[in-house]
Amino acid sequence: MHVITQDNFGGSDVLRLEERPTPAPGKGELRVRVTAAGVNPVDAEVREGSYRPLGEPPFVLGWDVAGWVEAVGEGVTNFAVGDRVFGMPMFPEQVAAYATHVVAPAAGFAMIPPGLTDAEAGALPIVGLTAWQALVKHGRLQPGQRVLIHSGAGGFGHIAVQIALALGAQVTATTSSGKMDFVRSLGAVQVFDYAREQPGGDFDLVVDPQSGEQAFASLAATRDGGRVIVLNSPPDAVFEAARARGIECEFIIVEPDPVGLAQLCALFLRGALKITVARRFPLPEARAAQDFLATARPIGKVILEP
Repeated sequence: MHVITQDNFGGSDVLRLEERPTPAPGKGELRVRVTAAGVNPVDAEVREGSYRPLGEPPFVLGWDVAGWVEAVGEGVTNFAVGDRVFGMPMFPEQVAAYATHVVAPAAGFAMIPPGLTDAEAGALPIVGLTAWQALVKHGRLQPGQRVLIHSGAGGFGHIAVQIALALGAQVTATTSSGKMDFVRSLGAVQVFDYAREQPGGDFDLVVDPQSGEQAFASLAATRDGGRVIVLNSPPDAVFEAARARGIECEFIIVEPDPVGLAQLCALFLRGALKITVARRFPLPEARAAQDFLATARPIGKVILEP
């Protein structure tokens, strides 16, 4: 098998292709022949060392996996060789999806539904589960509520907008000027160019993937007693300001979630969820894939295709 590994923290130039023995699955595990692996902003954070869930290098990046089952470990009864599967089987533990093969717990996978391509399946798990958990588990979104989603054209944002709409929310989103028509096409009732204007108003829920100092603007857009979900840790002053207005402000990290994967599949099958793949790169071009995501800030997701 081949993997993209690194020996040091640093820029994308630390990534290199390496050949390794192909492992056998252990008890409760699958070996998946990877056909698509999502590239996410967190990959670069781990690569450069600003986020260190995998400890010191060497390690293999990647958490989104789509492919077909090549071998089944002892005790696995719900998957068979040849099944098309996808998932985020472990996070933030090492999944090593930047590879031609992945061995991981079967419990972290789901069957790829009919009509969903491997590329779309490989793009969906992290952003889809993060959006589902932010809106449903932590945001407790109810039909008719007003929700604001920042960065609505990105990998996370374009999925979050669609999930919120499918749940019956009134969705407002922010994005850059050149992406506003795309976000409108998803069904958002209002779209703001974040460089020109921040939406005000009494939103019941604000989902903020950027966080940091922007989290103060998210609070300003939230009604007293509302909720703000952030995906990057904001300054402590944000939590203090939230408490003063009775706002629930929560920093979340995505978790493996087979039930959430099933819900995403159900939304796709009823036509309520479409995954946009911005660009595909072959596995040896992982460096270029990460650079493209960081500099182009594309609509939708970037994937590797081993």
